[in-house]
Amino acid sequence: MKPRILELRKAVLDKNDRIAQDLRARFEAAGVFVVNLVSSPGAGKTALLEETIRRLRAHNWRVAAIVGDLATENDARRLARSGAPVRQIETGGLCHLEAELVARQLEGWTLEELDFLFIENVGNLVCPSDYDLGETLRAVLLSTPEGEDKPSKYPPMFHSADAVVLTKMDLAEATRFDRASAVAHIQAIAPHAVLFETSARTGEGIDRWIEFLVARRWEAVTATSAALA
Repeated sequence: MKPRILELRKAVLDKNDRIAQDLRARFEAAGVFVVNLVSSPGAGKTALLEETIRRLRAHNWRVAAIVGDLATENDARRLARSGAPVRQIETGGLCHLEAELVARQLEGWTLEELDFLFIENVGNLVCPSDYDLGETLRAVLLSTPEGEDKPSKYPPMFHSADAVVLTKMDLAEATRFDRASAVAHIQAIAPHAVLFETSARTGEGIDRWIEFLVARRWEAVTATSAALA
């Protein structure tokens, strides 16, 4: 890569990191737990998020979502049926969300009125690994039809994950998904990540995922309160 290109890339990432740091401070001050969901296209982000929002709202958690896609508002309309506030970002060709795009979507929202904010990133396992969005937690999804070795093929993305969610477990047998192999690949790249095995269709593993999110939010809020005391 040429020096000039490297300089431009560094400048772009430095700007993104500055905005992300400001966003993180805003989120922490407001007590909002922000989850950045990343995966390849078709891994089931929207299905998982739809079920996650439904269950959290059923327990009176205040939830909102920002959805990123190259084009269309299909996913945002689908999620909005839950009753949660949802905003769509159409990137127009950009293969990932950036902190500045997220910041623009927050206009008009009172963050103190939210407990959880989910950011459904553009389907991509390459670009998003470099872009901090100010999130509290980054979850990378891997669906059973994709194969077991995705973590080894895209190590930066999986290494950046706080949680790895195996999705479409109801299709594991039909797709001959080798669970042991997938877990081995995940642990080799991201031994620190918490692993979940889920199916939005059957509900498998969703309760544990919800419990994890709620527990992590309380940890984050408690840590922020202690720091401010």
